[in-house]
Amino acid sequence: MYAIVRTGGKQYKVQKDDVIRVEKMDVEAGDKVTLDDILLFSDGKTSTLGDKVKAKVTAEVIANDRDKKVIIFKKRRRQNSRRKNGHRQHKTVLRITDIKSA
Repeated sequence: MYAIVRTGGKQYKVQKDDVIRVEKMDVEAGDKVTLDDILLFSDGKTSTLGDKVKAKVTAEVIANDRDKKVIIFKKRRRQNSRRKNGHRQHKTVLRITDIKSA
């Protein structure tokens, strides 16, 4: 049984006990989260997609973390001009605890 959920503008294929890193959510570690925006639900025999999907995905928040550093390097040739910056995106780590068909 699996589902495709949308959160933070991205789509994730999830199964029970999967650990995913999503865009930052305003929750604390240990909280329970319900993901309601389900795009596809499959129980192994049949698949349901679109507006007809009546399923719920519950997850437990493991941590609020940050991604690996991305280096931004800008250089203008022959100008003796260069700039180096770094960026670490905030992420929320979720463990999928249950997928239910409603």
